Amino acid sequence: MRIPFVRATLLLSVLIAISLPGFGQSEPLPRFGAGAKISTLGIGIEAATAVTVQSNVRGGVNFFSYDRSFSHDGIDYGAQLRLRSVEAHYDWFLGRGFHVSPGLLVYNANRAEGSASVPGGRSFTLGSRSYVRNPANPIKGTAEFDFSERKVAPMITFGIGNLLRRSGRRFSVGFEAGVVFQGQPKAALSLTGSACLAGFCLDAASSPQVQSDIRAEENKVNNGTPPWDVVQSILRFYPVASVGVGYRFK
Repeated sequence: MRIPFVRATLLLSVLIAISLPGFGQSEPLPRFGAGAKISTLGIGIEAATAVTVQSNVRGGVNFFSYDRSFSHDGIDYGAQLRLRSVEAHYDWFLGRGFHVSPGLLVYNANRAEGSASVPGGRSFTLGSRSYVRNPANPIKGTAEFDFSERKVAPMITFGIGNLLRRSGRRFSVGFEAGVVFQGQPKAALSLTGSACLAGFCLDAASSPQVQSDIRAEENKVNNGTPPWDVVQSILRFYPVASVGVGYRFK
């Protein structure tokens, strides 16, 4: 777990802990509730404190990891999806548990990364040019797809349910949906080894031609060449959907 993720989580915990519910209101308000959820941001843990009769401040952390291998343009990728984020919301309740929740991902480190390789003798494409891997000097490297351009990203969600139920019941179930405005995803590809073209083999790490073709391969993703245009649209306006359970302690 990266140090910025830990720091953001600790800061959010402190802010929730020192919040003063009610801003001097005479009626007692719930002071602390916590819950767990599953969402498109990962597995989440969250906590909340009441601000007014109709509003809460809520924050949480999300994490998820998933590994998958696939091939594209003749290159084998060992991809690792890593979702890491810290979120904060102001929940404004309009009635019957329905709430509008503007917020922020105060720490956004959602990305996919992993290895890239080409088996011996296989042809592969970089940009619009086809190469063949030199069996004596294999093509290998790393690939990264970063969809956290905005490390602090605005978001808004709508939902049903309240971690701090104003009735006598302590358990709650919540559903939420919305979007994170996290900016343009970026792909990066780095290769070493020997790529052969028309009987001549070029060093992938130093050849200007191969490096130019690597940048062209990246641009297929970064410029939204189909089918990457759909991926770009989804990740730029990242959809959030979650279901969770909570408990009001006091």
